[in-house]
Amino acid sequence: MSDVQFTARFIQSLDAVDAGSWDACANPVEIDDRNAIGERYNPFISHAFLRALETSKSVGAGTGWTPLHVLIEDCEGRLVATAPAYIKSQSLGEYVFDQGWAQAYAKAGGRYYPKIQIAAPFTPVTGRRLLVARDAPHGARDALIEALRALGRSAGASSIHVTFAAAADVKALDSAGFLSRTGEQFHFINEGYRDFDDFLNALSSRKRKTIRRERKEALGVDLSVDLLTGADIKPQHWDAFFAFYMDTSSRKWGRPYLTRAFFDEIGRAMPERILLIMARREENYIAGAINFLGDDAIYGRNWGAIEHRAFLHFEICYYQAIEFAIRHGYQRVEAGAQGEHKLARGYRPVVTHSAHEFADPRLSEAVAAFLEREHVVVDSMIGEYEAFLPFRHG
Repeated sequence: MSDVQFTARFIQSLDAVDAGSWDACANPVEIDDRNAIGERYNPFISHAFLRALETSKSVGAGTGWTPLHVLIEDCEGRLVATAPAYIKSQSLGEYVFDQGWAQAYAKAGGRYYPKIQIAAPFTPVTGRRLLVARDAPHGARDALIEALRALGRSAGASSIHVTFAAAADVKALDSAGFLSRTGEQFHFINEGYRDFDDFLNALSSRKRKTIRRERKEALGVDLSVDLLTGADIKPQHWDAFFAFYMDTSSRKWGRPYLTRAFFDEIGRAMPERILLIMARREENYIAGAINFLGDDAIYGRNWGAIEHRAFLHFEICYYQAIEFAIRHGYQRVEAGAQGEHKLARGYRPVVTHSAHEFADPRLSEAVAAFLEREHVVVDSMIGEYEAFLPFRHG
């Protein structure tokens, strides 16, 4: 137990908290701390990224994501822990699917929504969710978990969901009585490759030839690729990319999550953390992908194209990102949710984690039984994926 008296506050906008204080909790590891356990900097829990979602109206009224972030302050009023929290009226944009739980609960006469979501909206990227300052007093994380429960009670929420959570958060939430859930993604792991050819040499001969052929056919003789970051990204690049995003998002989800203003906001607030990979024919862009840059990883987020071209998706989203990671010394590339086709292109299966708590003990018991079965399935799938990795043996 801690002797420190903590105070919990709930805020409806990131504008109500100092950016430096938030980021000291969100990304507390020093940039040059190479011995840090886990990730050093994650852009998706930064004040700049989350605020851009709010100011661009990508979250807020009418989106199903109502911000109500949790702040924990010590007796001197200093922010020592926080969590990006949202009241949800649906289950879109989360990538950890619970619609089956919602439907089952509704059939049993329950009301699943609203629920509390602790997450980086529209972002299936593992990261810290219980954001605790490096010098926070003992007990700050526990106070934050209890504040999340208080938020759930005050909102009349059926449940609290902490998705794509880092290992330390999962451990703390498990100890606090939350149910744990696993899933899988596919990440490229940089094994210290000298260049892209060195990476290809680690693959089987057949896979190596396939990737070389795909790269050649993707660009042909008429396309070139621009890698843009920082001040190199101009409004015309955002205009082109947004057209790609709108086309793909409309076909996948029916309604795009991110507004055009969001891209302007992040372009102003965090330009050095963005990598646009754009395919161009002469002066006209036809496809592109947006990546965010951490200190340890490249995070591929959205892709789109206004022209179909065989293998162009693989080139722009996977191969160019791998090449950039190797050239700049990034440890891994995270290319988003799902996609077994990534295995053949050198991406490895990785387990993801989430934590869930339910107000109704009957729902909690039913979900716990489901998760026990699901854990077995996920473990089996990971084993099968490992068997199909394209790397040479021996």
